[in-house]
Amino acid sequence: MHRNALTLGAVIAEAEALRYTPAGIPALTLRLDNESECQEAETVRKVTMSIKAMAFGALAERLVKQPVGSQWEFQGFLANGRGGKQVVFHIQEFTPQ
Repeated sequence: MHRNALTLGAVIAEAEALRYTPAGIPALTLRLDNESECQEAETVRKVTMSIKAMAFGALAERLVKQPVGSQWEFQGFLANGRGGKQVVFHIQEFTPQ
């Protein structure tokens, strides 16, 4: 089995209203934005990207209280979204950046 883990420093760019799954679990959908400089092919590359993210349970309830524009370090894993056409970052923890 292969490892699937991601740590990303990002800004909360958008946050939808907290919702609940059919099983009653809190769920939050976000868009995270990252601007960074990465080393690639012996040169520094400026990278700008956005990614759809999800959080569930007590983590979603904590995360929904954070303001849009705030910066965090997020830990989690990547999975296909519904329909399998988009990658979604599933957040498992977040800490101040």
